[in-house]
Amino acid sequence: MSLTLYSGDLSPYSARVRMQIYAKGITDIEIARPATFGTPQFRKDYPIGRIPVLEGDGEPMAESEVIAEYLEERYPEPSMLGATPRETAQIRTLARIGDIYIMNNMFMLSPQSRADTRNQGIVDLLGGQVVRNIKALDKLIGEDGFACSGRLTLADCAIVPGLFLVENVLPSVGMDNPVPSTPKVAAYWAAIQQQAAAAKVLEELHRGLEERRELIRSGVFQKMMAKAAADMAAAENGAA
Repeated sequence: MSLTLYSGDLSPYSARVRMQIYAKGITDIEIARPATFGTPQFRKDYPIGRIPVLEGDGEPMAESEVIAEYLEERYPEPSMLGATPRETAQIRTLARIGDIYIMNNMFMLSPQSRADTRNQGIVDLLGGQVVRNIKALDKLIGEDGFACSGRLTLADCAIVPGLFLVENVLPSVGMDNPVPSTPKVAAYWAAIQQQAAAAKVLEELHRGLEERRELIRSGVFQKMMAKAAADMAAAENGAA
């Protein structure tokens, strides 16, 4: 049965799964942007209302970590987990740092990019957590160009989109990028960008970021968000 991954270039969570697909050489998963994304219909079809979503093997599957684990079981070679339970635990620990402690905070911080509507308290709280967690990552990350295990793993798939956001979004909220001041993370970041799957997903993320910035500059993005919010509110009121 063929699968479809509903994704978006700028979605870091989608990027995590796309990087896994590229690294494993999976060719029978279609990657597409859902036509109804951001509408009440999308939330009706996929109740969490976010991407990525994997469809085609029973009920639609949400949440990037869940999808990544499913794909690892469905396509076990080449493995992106450990050769031992302890090694797999280390991979999952680093992946959680990339996902929960870096990516999630950056995702919530990104709306503060506009200076005229910025809440400095939110910036200080979330930005401070990002800086602390980059420092924590510096104590745990590998020194051979990979997050751990000397090869590409699910940890890299979670860390790469997170560091992309740190490098490209954190300065837009008035904070310095902490990566250059963390030697091991800085060395890792320089090395992993040369890896083919990481380079491909970073190209997509950059493309998505430029598209988003152009929409914001033109005022189209603000109108899109306002319409989406109004449509969602109308749908919820109609269902009440």
